[in-house]
Amino acid sequence: MRNLNLDQVQTLVAIADLGTFAAAAQALHLAPPTVSLHIKELESRMSAALVLRGRRHAALTPAGEALVEEGRKLLSAGDELVDRVQRRASGREARVRIGVSAGVSTRLLPLMLESLAQRHAGVEVKLEAVGSAESMLRLQAGSLDIAIVASPQPATAQVRVVPWRNDPMVALLPASWDAPQDVTPEWLASRRWASFGPATQMHGLVAAWFGQAGFHPRPFLTMSYPGALKSLALASQSAAILPLEEVAEHQDTPGVQVRHLSPPLMRPMAVASRASPAAGSAVSSVLAVLAEFAD
Repeated sequence: MRNLNLDQVQTLVAIADLGTFAAAAQALHLAPPTVSLHIKELESRMSAALVLRGRRHAALTPAGEALVEEGRKLLSAGDELVDRVQRRASGREARVRIGVSAGVSTRLLPLMLESLAQRHAGVEVKLEAVGSAESMLRLQAGSLDIAIVASPQPATAQVRVVPWRNDPMVALLPASWDAPQDVTPEWLASRRWASFGPATQMHGLVAAWFGQAGFHPRPFLTMSYPGALKSLALASQSAAILPLEEVAEHQDTPGVQVRHLSPPLMRPMAVASRASPAAGSAVSSVLAVLAEFAD
């Protein structure tokens, strides 16, 4: 059986992204007949029509969509393999793939990367914005090396989970609001507040804080990233519930005010890593740097 040709898969993905054979040819620096030949041979290999050719636009068939979806993964894996071989051949340390959940502080992350670069210049980090549950699955599958996840997470034979940080949550409020010294669920429930999306563990953490006080308010808006939530408060649009670490720099910023929550709400985080095979030197270096930022 003939193996799949990744150059042909890349051509199909380019057509899916750019919409026409001509645009794909230009982006891939190929002659238009070569692009047509790639698709013809790929369709022959799959025994299925992959592209519907229109006068102005090329559309994927259902079979083409399935191949593009999985083909992106193949191309990414191919890039990873080439990089790994080249690094090994040149004596450099490997790339470390880290999954980062939405709750990780955008202030802490650059500090950790800077520390790693200063002490282990040969280690390259590839960050991926991945939810905690998906990170755990990808660690087991071997497509991530380390993940910073919301805690608790169930440890498995394949994944080791170590407590990392337990940061207090606070309310970031517009300065014009007449706010109490400590924000309670009752006070905040009747006002505009924003939170992380329903798919995140942070959303559940905040919902439980309200629920334990007998409230179940709907957020004004949900977003996936701390920076987007902060911008709402900075623009006087709503309150945002965030880790203190994320908003510490804004405690003296005009236009906003930071208030602690009552009862207190903590955000536990953990570092998860693959237990088997044993961590190489590059992964061990990253884990050591992360441990220095633990509380």
